[in-house]
Amino acid sequence: MDVIVTAGGVPAPGEPLYPVTQGKPKALIPILGRPMIAYVLDALLGSKQVGRVVIAGLPPEAIAGLPGPLISLPSQGGMLENIEAGLECLRRSEAPSEYVLICSSDVPLITPEVVNFVINAYLRQPGYDLYYTVVEKSVMEARFPGSRRTYARIKEGAFTGGDLTLLRLNPPDTPRDLWQKLIAARKSPWRQAELIGFWPLIKFITRRFTIADAERLAVKVGRMRGRVVISPYPELAMDVDKPGQLAIIEQELARRAQSVASSR
Repeated sequence: MDVIVTAGGVPAPGEPLYPVTQGKPKALIPILGRPMIAYVLDALLGSKQVGRVVIAGLPPEAIAGLPGPLISLPSQGGMLENIEAGLECLRRSEAPSEYVLICSSDVPLITPEVVNFVINAYLRQPGYDLYYTVVEKSVMEARFPGSRRTYARIKEGAFTGGDLTLLRLNPPDTPRDLWQKLIAARKSPWRQAELIGFWPLIKFITRRFTIADAERLAVKVGRMRGRVVISPYPELAMDVDKPGQLAIIEQELARRAQSVASSR
């Protein structure tokens, strides 16, 4: 399966990670001597189910020395634009996969096992246009206490969104402005709920909104068949938005490195 890694984010002055990045791409934040995106690529390329990998948002010189082979696309200015550029690049390629795994560059704790889980969600239940991963709060907090994730509280529980998504290479014609608004509101369940209509919003407020409701709304509002995939792997939702989250990730990667060294 082909993969698009979104790597175009550059924290601006005043944002929590700017003191760390100083105007450089977030994907290149150094962790234990390696850029953050390198750990993501290790996991992707370690999966036997992954084919081509497109890095959307970094110039060729920025990916020199990273695990590969890779296809590099310069930033198009925003996450949606970078994803669109990656999809178009794959459509023009030889024998593209029917589905594309979209992965953020700031989830360095994922492993090949996590990648395979997401791809297998499609293999187990094929036919949807979009597979969106979520992690339940108790699973997230048990693995990463103090991670300060944002949770949407619905009837089945509290969930946070994952950073690995499966999308059909040629999805139905979904309103582009809706995608723009949903991506802009991706860190705020309340803002997302406001975009989907009055009655769904009421159900969300009263915690009667369900996963099945979300899947039906994907058809009604987004014109695509969507599947919510509940993941047992909190690593796919442990992204880096704040220095405290970066510290948790550095500690975990250091622990993994020490474990590997001691087993030799």
